[in-house]
Amino acid sequence: MNLPIGNTKVVADMIWEITGGDVFQIDTVKSYPKDYSATTNMAKKELNENARPELSGHVENMESYNVIFLGYPNWWGTMPMPVFTFLEEYDLSGKTIVSFCTHEGSGIGRSENDIEKLCPEATLLKGFAIYGSRVSAAKKDVADWLNQLS
Repeated sequence: MNLPIGNTKVVADMIWEITGGDVFQIDTVKSYPKDYSATTNMAKKELNENARPELSGHVENMESYNVIFLGYPNWWGTMPMPVFTFLEEYDLSGKTIVSFCTHEGSGIGRSENDIEKLCPEATLLKGFAIYGSRVSAAKKDVADWLNQLS
């Protein structure tokens, strides 16, 4: 179950190929375990503690972006806690946030509601959720979703 390239990155790369723009990967100072079960256990602990893991990188010029595609795996019904850290780090008022997530059965979960709570002055467009096991064949689905947004 350990993947050479994460499912969310595969979808992010598809979005980038279609839309262009810049790519920023949300990474933490403390790495997650390579083992899937160990990672999900750590994610559950962070969620239960409402943790805000420290990020290793930052977007220096966030004010220059109007639209942000925000991708993440669905961990325990929402975004991983580092995504909460990311959203709280910036003033995203007036920006458009377009979420997408990979999952194995829980869909987008409550993540859109969580984004709305964290960024009440941003505009949220309809997110996209896809089974991680189907991302390699999802380029048409991604393109169709992006076309519906415009």
